Amino acid sequence: MIEAVGLTKRFGAKTAVDQLSFQVRPGHVTGFLGPNGSGKSTTMRMVLGLDRPTAGHVTINGLPFRELPNAQRHVGALLDAKAMHGGRRARTHLLSIAQLSGIPEKRVDEVLAVVGLQDAGRQRTKGFSLGMGQRLGIATALLGDPRVLLFDEPVNGLDPEGILWVRNLMRQLAAEGRTVFVSSHLMSEMALTADHLIVIGRGRLLADMSTQEFITHNSAGFARVRVADTDPDGRETFAEALREDGARVLQEPDGALRVTGLELPRISDLAHAGGLRLWELSPHRASLEEAYMRMTRSSVEYTSTEDPRAQLWEADPLALPDWEEAPVTPEVPREGFFAPPPPGDAAAFLMPGEPGELAASVQNNPEASR
Repeated sequence: MIEAVGLTKRFGAKTAVDQLSFQVRPGHVTGFLGPNGSGKSTTMRMVLGLDRPTAGHVTINGLPFRELPNAQRHVGALLDAKAMHGGRRARTHLLSIAQLSGIPEKRVDEVLAVVGLQDAGRQRTKGFSLGMGQRLGIATALLGDPRVLLFDEPVNGLDPEGILWVRNLMRQLAAEGRTVFVSSHLMSEMALTADHLIVIGRGRLLADMSTQEFITHNSAGFARVRVADTDPDGRETFAEALREDGARVLQEPDGALRVTGLELPRISDLAHAGGLRLWELSPHRASLEEAYMRMTRSSVEYTSTEDPRAQLWEADPLALPDWEEAPVTPEVPREGFFAPPPPGDAAAFLMPGEPGELAASVQNNPEASR
């Protein structure tokens, strides 16, 4: 189990983590969510003893990471898929860590097979793709068969098959009674993988609850209702009947009605009583992404605006307004505008300053006027 109590980390005047307290329990996949800059990576680094807290403390199975005997056997982590020597072969990278931790050599080949890199063990890691680096990082975390595992963006760079494999791996590890702590920005994956969520914003705890509770508490459910188009006035009539029964009704852009405050059976009864046919009556089930955006919208540090594209496209220096006719006489090139010289006669290309110089250049080089 991972337990943080009053965990705080300051970098100069900036507080990255602020009085953070939580528990990550075994037997569950716990998702660690938060906007960029919210302090997730700093928190994970403090769990692993890579950063010292300014205040508070964090323990793994009751001990700080630095006090764990042979920590590689207790804790496995993937924080940076590229944190390895590029000149080493994949198998050599794992073997060096195994030897430092007293792990048998055969375990290296086992984890290479688990992550699907058994045929890439002799390749140097500098040639690995991002997805291969992720797999090797996961293999490193699994090397000591630890009971506590931390993963920071483990599916980054993986293809759909790899993402499914990681999802199943996380759930399998949790089913074995291990503590699995996963940070990710992919809400769709967290909804399918995590049983429990810890959400932070600007270094502070925003939520610590099951995934389903989080969605329920931070989203608004409603019913989508579509009245048959054969009754032109039916939608307005039905909307009024719903409001009289205590519902809140909004019209969506596609013509459907968004109804809150009434259960689906009651909506169906009102339609039947009014003699209306419904083409759609469906519950809206909020997604984790919707709930997460609602929860963290005030904690986002980096927000974007529309690109005004100001002065992106400059006017063509020779272009004329649409309402102005082009002169019949040839236009003299403006100063600083370069036109190509006539073929085969580079000497005829001058950079004239006055119209007279241009005429003289043409007179001296008859080919230039053709």
